[in-house]
Amino acid sequence: VQLQASGGGLVQPGGSLRLSCTQSGRTFDSGLMGWFRQAPGKELESVAAIGLSAGFTYYSDSARGRFSVSGDTDKHTVYLQMRRLKLDDSAVYYCALRRPTNGGSWSATSTYEYWGRGTLVTVSS
Repeated sequence: VQLQASGGGLVQPGGSLRLSCTQSGRTFDSGLMGWFRQAPGKELESVAAIGLSAGFTYYSDSARGRFSVSGDTDKHTVYLQMRRLKLDDSAVYYCALRRPTNGGSWSATSTYEYWGRGTLVTVSS
């Protein structure tokens, strides 16, 4: 499985961005696709996740109410719509996939087996 994250860029505070993560190669229609981010000098942080088959969603406290995760199974793509962006949202955003056989908290990075390269989001005025 290869994951390609895209859609990052420079945005002003209060603006919006939509990130995409597309599977290629061997693709999964089940399991969990998560979004994570890492700001300079900080640890990797969970942002959101979506169940690929059932569509249930999870959000971190910082993302809830501003970000929305969704999926298009036909395109093997998951989206992270980010609204009302803040300076603190600046980070490299990664998507990651774990198979349905892997359990544990959606936010546990160690449970994800496949990772994309990340896309940079910069929130700045």
